[in-house]
Amino acid sequence: MNLKYIKISTFVLLFFSFFAPLGVVALFNLDEGAFGEATREMVASGNYLTTYLNGELRFDKPILIYWFQSLSVQIFGLSEFALRLPSAIFASFWGLAIFYFTRKHFDEQKALLAIVFFISSLQISIIAKAAIADGLLNFFITLSMFFIYEYINSREKKWLYLTFVAIAFGVLAKGPVAVMVPFVVSALFLFYKKEPMFWLKSIFNPIGILIFLLIASPWYILEYIDQGQKFIDGFFLKHNVSRFSSSMEGHSGSIFYFVPVLIFGLAPFTTYFLNIFTKIREIFKSDLEIFLFIWFAFVFLFFSFSGTKLPHYVIYGYAPLFILASIYSQSIKNKFMIILPSVLFLFLLLLLPSLIEIFSDKIKDEYIISLLPTIFEYFNTMYQLKIAIAIGLILFFWYTNFLGYFQKILFIALIFISAINFILMPALAQIEQQPIKEAGLKAKNQALNVIMYKLNYPTFSVYSQSIVKRDNLIVGDCVVTKTIHLKDFKSYDVIFQKSGISLIKYKE
Repeated sequence: MNLKYIKISTFVLLFFSFFAPLGVVALFNLDEGAFGEATREMVASGNYLTTYLNGELRFDKPILIYWFQSLSVQIFGLSEFALRLPSAIFASFWGLAIFYFTRKHFDEQKALLAIVFFISSLQISIIAKAAIADGLLNFFITLSMFFIYEYINSREKKWLYLTFVAIAFGVLAKGPVAVMVPFVVSALFLFYKKEPMFWLKSIFNPIGILIFLLIASPWYILEYIDQGQKFIDGFFLKHNVSRFSSSMEGHSGSIFYFVPVLIFGLAPFTTYFLNIFTKIREIFKSDLEIFLFIWFAFVFLFFSFSGTKLPHYVIYGYAPLFILASIYSQSIKNKFMIILPSVLFLFLLLLLPSLIEIFSDKIKDEYIISLLPTIFEYFNTMYQLKIAIAIGLILFFWYTNFLGYFQKILFIALIFISAINFILMPALAQIEQQPIKEAGLKAKNQALNVIMYKLNYPTFSVYSQSIVKRDNLIVGDCVVTKTIHLKDFKSYDVIFQKSGISLIKYKE
């Protein structure tokens, strides 16, 4: 297979990983629902400065992703496809940046392998089609890191100015983390190179700072003028400083939290990434590879010691792993180890229904118990058969003699992401998200004014296309809640009920 057909195959892989699944499943709570509803309210109100969620100020993230989602909604209408499309587009740009940077500094074959690793990895495939800010943010962080390395390597000022541009847009996408990663990694690298003064001159470059301020500051200034101290307290103190210093919303974990995240998140080619850590001696012979390794190591260690831990935080350091994995891909001698992670992961998915059944009597959560009939409905024999076929196809294509090495990698990637996107995720969405979507659509069609009770599912607001308040109930209200909470109501009429979710009219 020549490079032309490999490129075409890679774009096919990207389509099936990022774009084909965009409208396949309902929005997931909480994050997709929160971003989606804030965007819906932005379009409905015409207020493109300040974001609101169910009528309340939302300072979780800056404005850029909401602007892109709003544009998409205005073009395509309110839908899962429209809300997720900006993420898929910017994730594609992120992948292209990895490709062109790797091709420039190594060769086209390594660049293609790096982008295949990128497209097919479990966490990237999920983030790339999620209606949240991370695809956008990671594109700008990756650009800023590539640009700053080009500047360090060439000393051409254009690369420094482009670094400031990328950082500025990253700050509009998610805030200070877009400054922190290039700031600290460039410092660590240049101090390692014994060039601290060059680093100081670079970060305090007046033209670069002016470029940054011209792009990033207008929205922050206008938002402060509009909301005052509430913006400072909500955005900077609560959603940035507090996320590192303490655990937020129960998202805590040990310093080893991201070890299993890496193992599972980089499937199906985890072996290539683990192989990197056996090549430390070789890595420290190359300035570029040292830079890439420092980039990953800083992100991994920083967020390992952060108070708040979420799986997608470590993704800020994934781009260098894709490149390093492609560089040392040929050093893996045991070829079975290459497909082992994909086979084991899918085998675990194959066993999932049986494991749930075995341990079902140990489940204490009433809501999960109420979902068990629906879980077994979708994680059924047909689901297991599809997963078994996927495992069989991986083994067949890997051990066949009529395919080249790169072709085999492409087939494994395609089979793996197809199993995730079109077998696993639809089953999960049907169990957890489809009932709340149908309840929301029922409320929309009947023009019901609904209150949420002991529930925080902003996707309901998206699908009902209404602002939904929480918990303050009076007789006569329509209420959406988990079915297990119906015992709190003495009398009610059921409007909709499915898979643990109930929409009722509260009588007394």
